[in-house]
Amino acid sequence: QVRLVESGGGLVQAGGSLRLSCVASGTIFSLNDMAWYRQAPGKQRELVATITSTGSAHYANSMEGRFTISRDNSQNTIHLLSDSLKPEDTAVYYCNANLVVPGSGLSYYWGQGTQVSVSS
Repeated sequence: QVRLVESGGGLVQAGGSLRLSCVASGTIFSLNDMAWYRQAPGKQRELVATITSTGSAHYANSMEGRFTISRDNSQNTIHLLSDSLKPEDTAVYYCNANLVVPGSGLSYYWGQGTQVSVSS
């Protein structure tokens, strides 16, 4: 069974930074694009950044500059480094992965999310 588990969230003051991690585990034939999304209270889930299996990163327009996505293929892990956090960055941050499971084909998986709260 495939699982995505996020960690690293917490409470931080405005201007601070956090490093989120997401580990994919289970029987995975290939782990393709991975991404971070976030959902603030009362708002729709929005894309933060994506990263391909070869490490090519892409950011949503409003996220570029303060967020850095990275990947460690040897650990099936992605990270999101968030700098200069603002109260409006408060949200649940979710990991998403496009992967192939033997016998099941291509699927998208979500983690359970990790809460990031930024105080003013």
